Amino acid sequence: MHSVQKHQVVCFGEVLWDIFPSGAVPGGAPMNVAYHLHKQNKNPALITKIGTDDEGEELIRIFSAKGICTDFFQVDDVFGTGKVFAKPDADNEVAYDIVQPVAWDYIQWRNAFIPLVEESGFFVYGSLAARNAISKNTLFSLLEIAKNKVLDINLRPPHFNRPVVEDLLQKADFVKMNIAELELITGWFSKFNSTEDGLKMVRDKFKIPTIVVTMGGDGAMLYMNDEIIFHTGFTVEVMDTVGSGDAFLAGILASLLNDTTPLEALDFACRLGAFIATKRGACPDYQLVDVNHLIHINT
Repeated sequence: MHSVQKHQVVCFGEVLWDIFPSGAVPGGAPMNVAYHLHKQNKNPALITKIGTDDEGEELIRIFSAKGICTDFFQVDDVFGTGKVFAKPDADNEVAYDIVQPVAWDYIQWRNAFIPLVEESGFFVYGSLAARNAISKNTLFSLLEIAKNKVLDINLRPPHFNRPVVEDLLQKADFVKMNIAELELITGWFSKFNSTEDGLKMVRDKFKIPTIVVTMGGDGAMLYMNDEIIFHTGFTVEVMDTVGSGDAFLAGILASLLNDTTPLEALDFACRLGAFIATKRGACPDYQLVDVNHLIHINT
């Protein structure tokens, strides 16, 4: 029998190796979000699929060593573990070449997902895992039973199409997107004059109760409980931006699970996102106390 709230957050989708010029590190937005939620004692579960290869075994080993649940990792006999070739540019922005098809394109439905997802506080999903019909069908079945559906939109050309993205938005209770994604989506309907107008347009079009837009060095904007809150962000020395958006999302969800106010949740999310940008890779080792310490130095 599952105890209620055993896994407070369930993340669905890609787990992979980000291959940088300097070497390979574990990655994938759902995995990164799970890692940072685990750091905040939220015991997340991750539904994904790996290959029968060394890369897949290594991911299981790394997760298990960190104490993160791998019970819902499927293994594919045909397709290999996901890989992404990442190339950072001079401005620390990263271009991604996402290999396909790979194991996480073929996540199969399992009845064990039902209690897992029904009992979780948040179900986190993105657009990338919907690029293949198999994982997409599993995802849409899960969206029928999830309580609080969190869309971390994560648009990676050419791995998405408008009809599927609109369907994913239609299902969401909470959407996280960055400025570029907001501009792309609102551009499908009309132009907007400000980020706030764009946010309202998406909110009204898709009836989304909570939306957060990350604005890089300019902070973030949160629409929740019928009001819009701004945060100016924090000034830090950026090492790379890989995974800072995922850390931000984990920060806001963990805070909301802790029943903090929307403003406190946004503040902590901005801190954690900024802190991760000062480290190399999406999942550096850290203690929560480091997050507040670092920001106090920089403000």
